[in-house]
Amino acid sequence: MGPRTPLLILFLLSWSGPLQGQQHHLVEYMERRLAALEERLAQCQDQSSRHAAELRDFKNKMLPLLEVAEKEREALRTEADTISGRVDRLEREVDYLETQNPALPCVEVDEKVTGGHGTKGKGRRNEKYDMVTDCGYTISQVRSMKILKRFGGPVGLWTKDPLGPAEKIYVLDGTQNDTAFVFPRLRDFTLAMAARKASRVRVPFPWVGTGQLVYGGFLYYARRPPGRPGGGDELENTLQLIKFHLANRTVVDSSVFPAEGLIPPYGLTADTYIDLAADEEGLWAVYATREDDRHLCLAKLDPQTLDTEQQWDTPCPRENAEAAFVICGTLYVVYNTRPASRARIQCSFDASGTLTPERAALPYFPRRYGAHASLRYNPRERQLYAWDDGYQIVYKLEMRKKEEEV
Repeated sequence: MGPRTPLLILFLLSWSGPLQGQQHHLVEYMERRLAALEERLAQCQDQSSRHAAELRDFKNKMLPLLEVAEKEREALRTEADTISGRVDRLEREVDYLETQNPALPCVEVDEKVTGGHGTKGKGRRNEKYDMVTDCGYTISQVRSMKILKRFGGPVGLWTKDPLGPAEKIYVLDGTQNDTAFVFPRLRDFTLAMAARKASRVRVPFPWVGTGQLVYGGFLYYARRPPGRPGGGDELENTLQLIKFHLANRTVVDSSVFPAEGLIPPYGLTADTYIDLAADEEGLWAVYATREDDRHLCLAKLDPQTLDTEQQWDTPCPRENAEAAFVICGTLYVVYNTRPASRARIQCSFDASGTLTPERAALPYFPRRYGAHASLRYNPRERQLYAWDDGYQIVYKLEMRKKEEEV
């Protein structure tokens, strides 16, 4: 070894003391940290044990309550099923009683009002109508009801063109509007965002009420005629019929309806003054006037010229009437109550005289939301398109021959 080796050894020995002191302090620090961690872990374990015990106690308390709640729920479900079954039985019994005890037909009223073939006013001939088709059916019952959706306001009309495309749907919302919705098919109308699928047709004059009709590619509706310069009430309670071409979007004809002092024909539908209808025979109009403010009138119209061909004073009262429609030349008037209850056909008038009141069925309509704002008969489908408090409904009808007994 060289002369410098003892010096190196002495140097190393002089540094070994401070290093051992630092290691000792580091070990003590680590031990303190580990002890703190162990204490925290012990506290967490104690809290977890306490929470687990509390959860077990809560579970033990809740299990009996849940069992009781489940038993009560089953009891309520059983009771609800029982009540529902009783209500169904009661409705069937009521339907049976209503069938066995029909409303009296308007025979006596017919004799008092019509008085044979007398006339009551201008243009009312009350002559027997000569059928132009071999249609000889009448309603037997309302077979079924289907609620499609809710669209628009509480009052409106929806229909099909009995002479046009079989799938196209026409919707006229409101009693004073100038825009109709046209849907290419029923499926598009039933969609959630139906209005986006519809084309809009704007008429030049707003319609009045819910008496509009789509027939042969034309929209027939009533409007208030314009007033004359200087005022005056010469045109008060008169309406003008408009024939509007839906494809060309032009007015092709118009005519003032030949009846003075028009009043709403339906006591429960105050906004409609002329209710247009179509059946196998063509175009009809239901209306009422102040001359006889208790009963409805019926008119046969020429769809080409809007001329009135024949008129009748019917025995059907206005009071509590909500809507009407025509099938095979027979007017059927639907009645209800206020507030709305269950609607029923309580009066029929056959312009041809084939169907007598004694042989006419007076069926009830299924229960629904409110009152009919409009009813449109489709002779091609033998269905009614109804607007009920904003809901669009389809009624399927069961028919029979007019000569058959009820």
